[in-house]
Amino acid sequence: MNRKFKSKLKRNSSLIPGYAMLNLWVLFTFFIIGWIIVASFSTTPGIFNGKVLSSGFHPGNYIKALFTHNVATYFMNSLIYTFSACVGVILLAAPAAYVLARFKFPCNKIIQSLFVSALGIPQIMIILPLFALVTKLSLANSRVLLIILYICINVPFTLFFLITFFKTIPTTYEEAASIDGCSPMRTFWVIILPLTQPAIITVTIFNFITIWNEYFMALIFANQSELRPVAVGLYSMIQSMRYIGDWAGMFAAVVIVFLPTFILYIFLSEKIIAGVTGGGLKG
Repeated sequence: MNRKFKSKLKRNSSLIPGYAMLNLWVLFTFFIIGWIIVASFSTTPGIFNGKVLSSGFHPGNYIKALFTHNVATYFMNSLIYTFSACVGVILLAAPAAYVLARFKFPCNKIIQSLFVSALGIPQIMIILPLFALVTKLSLANSRVLLIILYICINVPFTLFFLITFFKTIPTTYEEAASIDGCSPMRTFWVIILPLTQPAIITVTIFNFITIWNEYFMALIFANQSELRPVAVGLYSMIQSMRYIGDWAGMFAAVVIVFLPTFILYIFLSEKIIAGVTGGGLKG
């Protein structure tokens, strides 16, 4: 018994440095986030003097950020772009991933390889051709255009992620549905798609965070103030701080911007882990 205890203690002691570094990183992150939240309720002089909340509690900074600095408009634009694109990506990628994972046909592997290779293409390489095409077709500064671009950019990753998950689902479901007279399309939408809920939730969360924080493409194709998402709007707001000096309002805007992704991580972290590890456990 003593030998087993010593062996376990020795094994766990090797993990102490890793846990110590992880705890330090968590404490540092919480300190930074906590300071930003406290500063968002303070005043600009209090922030610069290092005496946040010394002059009281100022929730009006959020009202000022939302309506004076147009964060409400940027926030609603990002919600429209993100939710529309996430739904569009799943509607396109899920059936395509199912077909590529389940059916054998010529060029199946080639198509999968093309989508995987698309993951390695930097956005900056396609910006100029896209900009030339959009300008020629007079489609610039359109919400629909930006949603379509976000869908197209995130389809390769979603497709690759779902193909891996579809391959772990037993074919007995399709065989049973076929005996009952279900067509392949009905089998997918009614039986197979609900079984992939963990993977769909996980990949949708990843897509949500990617689209919500996307900056470069939105800067090029949505450069009008009423079309800007939060990433571009926040940057323009930070630039304006040089002239108006409302740093308390800026921190309030930062809290508003990162709040959706923070909520996603807090309440859906278990689903993210389950979706990522589900395919590996089944395989």
